[in-house]
Parts: sequence; C-alpha cells; structure tokens
Amino acid sequence: MANLAMPTHTSTPQPPRRLIAVGIIRRHGGRTTTVRATAAGITGTIRPEVSR
Repeated sequence: MANLAMPTHTSTPQPPRRLIAVGIIRRHGGRTTTVRATAAGITGTIRPEVSR
C-alpha cells in the first residue's frame, strides 16, 4: 500500500468579518414583533400571531 501523505496547509490571511445585520423576533400577547438593524437603518413590524 502506498504512503499517502496529506499536503501541508498554507494559511492565507482572511479578511476581517463584518456584522451585516442583527434582529429579534418576539411573540407576546398574540402578536409577533420583528426588529432588524442593518447599516442602512432599523426596520420593524408588528403582526397578529399566526397559529401553527
């Protein structure tokens, strides 16, 4: 059987990661509230909760 050596890994520098968006979904009192924050601004919705 042949000796199959794994090639050595050459590490290249990765660009720094950026946060693109954060958000929250909350269900309370029969309503669903969604809030999303991005670099462009903050948006949100309040809707009646849908039964599943």
